[in-house]
Amino acid sequence: MNVSDSEVVSRIIQDAGYEIVSSPKNANVVLLNTCSVRENAERKIFERLSSLKKFKKSSQLNVIGILGCMAERMRSKLIDENDIVDLAVGPDEYRKVPELIRKAFTGEKGIAVKLSRVETYDDIEPLRKEGISAWLAVMRGCDKFCSFCVVPFTRGRERSRTLKSIVDEVVKLWDDGFKEVTLLGQNVNSYRCPETSSDFADLLSSCANAVPNMRIRFVTSHPQDMSNKLIETIASHKNICKYIHLPLQSGSNRILALMNRNYTVEHFTERISYIRSLIPDCALSTDIIAGFPTETLEDHKKTLQALEEIRFDGAYMFKYSPRENTKAYKLGDDVPEQEKIYRLNEIIELQNRISKTINLTEHGKVHEVLVEGPSKKNKQKWQGRSDTNKVVIFQPNEEVKVGKIVRIKILSSTSATLFGELV
Repeated sequence: MNVSDSEVVSRIIQDAGYEIVSSPKNANVVLLNTCSVRENAERKIFERLSSLKKFKKSSQLNVIGILGCMAERMRSKLIDENDIVDLAVGPDEYRKVPELIRKAFTGEKGIAVKLSRVETYDDIEPLRKEGISAWLAVMRGCDKFCSFCVVPFTRGRERSRTLKSIVDEVVKLWDDGFKEVTLLGQNVNSYRCPETSSDFADLLSSCANAVPNMRIRFVTSHPQDMSNKLIETIASHKNICKYIHLPLQSGSNRILALMNRNYTVEHFTERISYIRSLIPDCALSTDIIAGFPTETLEDHKKTLQALEEIRFDGAYMFKYSPRENTKAYKLGDDVPEQEKIYRLNEIIELQNRISKTINLTEHGKVHEVLVEGPSKKNKQKWQGRSDTNKVVIFQPNEEVKVGKIVRIKILSSTSATLFGELV
């Protein structure tokens, strides 16, 4: 979502006459796009601000701005307590960035953080870098109000773009050379077209039919909105990737109720069963929070049990991070830090073991892999991504090009990566 938002802002400021540069030492303006989901993300921004001080004092850098969720959540603190911050702009006020930059050059600090019920930026074509994969936000905001999450307060309520505008943009991306698109939403499967009331399954199907040779992905789904219709739509289109990210968060129904997740572990596992019955080769990943307020050792063991039974291909795992203004914040952060870390490490160790075991079953199979380019760790090898969203490392030949789909036979693996050879 933040990459997508940065591309929207880049288009807005470029259209206003600014040129994007590659280094702070060459910049007159630096804008930091921020996230408030966890405390660690905010800490990184303050570290980045400290590193930018030297540029503001010794170079041509005149304006530093904070964009996104931190601007919405901490607007006054950012401006008042950081003398180098000149503007704070929330996720729904990006159109004001050029004007606020202009005023900042005259010494006027600016804050624009009003949330909108209608802003979707659907008339702005994001300034995407050259590549093969694109991010496309189909909706903004969230209505779920999970008790641990600041998103409804920093990004506002749900509102969706029209189905036609999304399909038109997907077609243009294909025409521009992109081979893969990921449809984005805070809870993407609660999408609802404001003109036709089409749901997310309708949108996926329309996109898949419009660009039958383009890979289509989406994140992030909510278990409450993972309908039979949506699962059946994914199963019926070859170019909708067989990978679903479905956040579980906890294996304890008591904790899920405190999280205001509005589903039970039983409902979640029933959804997983239906996915696997229709899409046997579908890869699944999830989110897990360790050490949520009042979480007991028994609750933690239920999470481990759920992971063992469901067997996700991968997971994003975090220790609970208190967020002000959320309902969970009022519960108190009563699980000791060391205990949180211990539980998180247990979760990580188990999931890595499961992922490694699942990847062993890939040996000998052939995957269609979208080539991304040289591997980050070994430039002699190349990497790509399978339909199931797994990174595959292989030795290229002279015919392999970025953006091409190649067939790779898997020979070995780790918990996170597959290794193979061209077929």
